[in-house]
Amino acid sequence: MGDDVRPVLRRFREGESRIPVTIAITVAIALQFFLHHRVANQPRWILPALALLLLIGIVAANPGRIDHQSRAIRAATLLLIAVMSAANIASGARLIIDLIRGQGIHDAGELLLAGGAIWATNVIVFGLWYWMFDRGGPVARLLMPETYPDFLFPQMTLGDDEKRLVRPEWKPEFVDYLYLSFTNATAFSPTDVMPMSRWAKLAMMLQSAVALLLAILVIARAVNVLK
Repeated sequence: MGDDVRPVLRRFREGESRIPVTIAITVAIALQFFLHHRVANQPRWILPALALLLLIGIVAANPGRIDHQSRAIRAATLLLIAVMSAANIASGARLIIDLIRGQGIHDAGELLLAGGAIWATNVIVFGLWYWMFDRGGPVARLLMPETYPDFLFPQMTLGDDEKRLVRPEWKPEFVDYLYLSFTNATAFSPTDVMPMSRWAKLAMMLQSAVALLLAILVIARAVNVLK
């Protein structure tokens, strides 16, 4: 069917590509494999392998654009994010306990790499949670764009005269949520994207607290080691 006869909604609102989110998940899985043995989950391969199998299954079921409403795919995606979250929480907890006790990794470079890997995985994981739950997820946002948002992006607040600055088909996609997660983890507060719902505010508060705790403990310990 030609583009000129497609419904306007379909013409301007196509599902987002799965490539960016797949790359981000792959990076998070790889970071688990390269964690320092002191904080890595043991056996090291179990949780990353489970996450990788889930990712392969999700991509195989819907390799193109994310525009198909499927409870099975959504459940598998949530399970995948939960597995990645559990693995990172366990590694982060080990690192924080070691830092508080003054034990564990004694090389400043290795300590910064371990802390950085856990921090980066945390950014990806929270970006995935935001992406999956804002207005019901990517497919729900595509099919029901007028639903009340959990996150208010700057593009949503533009007046009629300013809308020429944004593509007519613009909608938040995974990269936008990854950016939201990154800025929240570095500024320890909202920047240009505002949380609207209570769950979004609590999630951002939790992420900021974790990022701040990691940064303070890791940097303080690294400086102490260098001395």
